Amino acid sequence: MTQASPAAAEHRVLLADSVADFAARGTDIARVRKLRGTPAEYDRAAWTKMAELGWLGVLVPEQYGGLGLGLTEMAIVAKGLARTLAPEPLAGAAVLAASALVAGDNEALKREQLPRLAAGAMLPALAWQEEPGGLDPAAVSCVATPFEGGYKLTGTKRFIAGAAQADAFIVSARAGKDVVLLWLPRATAGAQLELETLADGRAFGALKLKDALVPKAHVVASGKTAGEALATAFDYANAIVAAELSGVLERALEMSLDYLKTRVQFGKPIGSFQALQHRAVDLHIHKEVASAVLEESLAALDARPNATARAAIASRVKARCADAALKVTRETIQLHGAIAFTDEFDAGLYLKRAMTLAAWLGSATWHRRRYAALTVGAKGQVTRDK
Repeated sequence: MTQASPAAAEHRVLLADSVADFAARGTDIARVRKLRGTPAEYDRAAWTKMAELGWLGVLVPEQYGGLGLGLTEMAIVAKGLARTLAPEPLAGAAVLAASALVAGDNEALKREQLPRLAAGAMLPALAWQEEPGGLDPAAVSCVATPFEGGYKLTGTKRFIAGAAQADAFIVSARAGKDVVLLWLPRATAGAQLELETLADGRAFGALKLKDALVPKAHVVASGKTAGEALATAFDYANAIVAAELSGVLERALEMSLDYLKTRVQFGKPIGSFQALQHRAVDLHIHKEVASAVLEESLAALDARPNATARAAIASRVKARCADAALKVTRETIQLHGAIAFTDEFDAGLYLKRAMTLAAWLGSATWHRRRYAALTVGAKGQVTRDK
């Protein structure tokens, strides 16, 4: 693995420190509890603060007002925020949607919207899925019917991350034989948004479209470019979700170890019991392996491999971190005993976030199958999450 330069390593340390400071001062579990299950879902003021710190523009090229950094830097932010279960849609807006827009070929639209995204003035969401478990970007039923000034959109998009307060959607649709990506402002006539609550109290959006008009100037990408943009965004987002899972599992493990040290049974801390020590060591190993795979994968992705290698790397790290996060957070419930089953105790919130993140953009099982298909020549296409 390529080692970061001293300057890059120092910058990453400073970035991690700034995220830790924000997590300590600007967000906490009480805020998460207040927002969960509400239509707002997340705090726009916190989103603006993240923009002021430069985090929303990490993956936005410098010519569009961003920092032009890599996934390694974005993962530092995502992992640090995940430790506090911050509900803001960093992966959904600043990675998934942002990467699709950056990879598009509409320069005028990029010059207009990417600086606004980096500044926190515009929050985009990528609307590309339609069916439960459907993870093939080319499987599009939403129709873009051409007319003189652009397209009319008709269809339904589901599982849209960050939709609750999204200002605009990047919608995938089929125009004849081609897939197109279209920029659709939230207030567009013929577009109706509904929210579907998730296990962790956040929500996915369901966007129902009926003859929603999109001008030609709002075509983000079409044909091969649109397909490549979706594939890139999908892989990058999975890598950042893996970082979020890593942050969730690390904090959950810390909670468990603290409890083992302080909970007393039979006159001694329960952490002194050998059986529990063995379980704690097992969880520590899961954490360390996931962390190592994450670091290696981010460095490999930042080296800009070809599309096949990129997809394999993204699937490997998502599967590893998803499995580890589910293992650790479930064990956290068991190690804490009855108290962990109460809603008032925070351990359950970490399990629910791990469950949500592990399922989004493909489960560990789906990604292992995809990795096998990409690396060992397994036959058949992996297109559904089963």
